[in-house]
Amino acid sequence: MELLLIRHAEPVRIASGKVDGPADPGLTDRGAEQAQRLAAWLAAEPIDVVVTSPLRRARETAAPLAVALGIEPVVDPGVSEYDADSDEYIPIEELRAAKDDRWFATIEGRWDDAGGVNPLEFQQSVVPALDAIAAGAPGARVAVVCHGGVINVYLAHVLGLATPLWFHPEYTSTSRVLVSRGGQRSVSSVNELAHLVGTRDRSAGGAS
Repeated sequence: MELLLIRHAEPVRIASGKVDGPADPGLTDRGAEQAQRLAAWLAAEPIDVVVTSPLRRARETAAPLAVALGIEPVVDPGVSEYDADSDEYIPIEELRAAKDDRWFATIEGRWDDAGGVNPLEFQQSVVPALDAIAAGAPGARVAVVCHGGVINVYLAHVLGLATPLWFHPEYTSTSRVLVSRGGQRSVSSVNELAHLVGTRDRSAGGAS
C-alpha cells in the first residue's frame, strides 16, 4: 500500500490571546487555492481513502480532494500536530524569517517552549497512528492530510534519523511512503510540489 502524507495548505495567523482555548485556524484565500490545486492534481490518482487530522486547517485542505474523489474523509486524531493545544498559531515560515526564539526551539527539539510537546513522545504517538492507517488499508492508496511535524517525525522514523524535525514540508506538499504487506516501509518521495510549481505559485519551494 501507499501512504501520501500531505501537509495542510496555508492557514490564517492567530496571535496569542486572540481566541479562547486552543488556536485552530482555517485557511487563507491562498491556502484555499492551494487546496484546490492539490485536489485537481491528485484527482487523477486512484486514491482509495482520505484521512485528515481533526484540526481545521487540515480538514479544509482535505475537503476539495475528498469531493474530487467522491470519498468521505475519515478524521483521525492520531495525526494532529504537536502544538494542537497551543493558544496561538504563528506560521513556522514567519518564525523562521524573524529568527524568533520559537523557531529555534522548534528545530532544536524544545517543542515545549514553542507550545508543543516532547518530540520523542510525539513521535511515539504518531508512528503507531500512521502504521495503523497503513495496516487497515492493505493494497490501497491512502491520502493523509496532516501537518509538518507529523510528516517529519514519521519519515524520520522510517529513515532511521535521530533528528525528528529534519526538513521543511511546503504547504500541500506530498511525501510518499510505500508499505509492504509484511510491514516494511520505504520513502519513495519527499515534498512533491508539481501542482503548485506547474501553476506558478511563487511561494512553492520558497521561504515565505
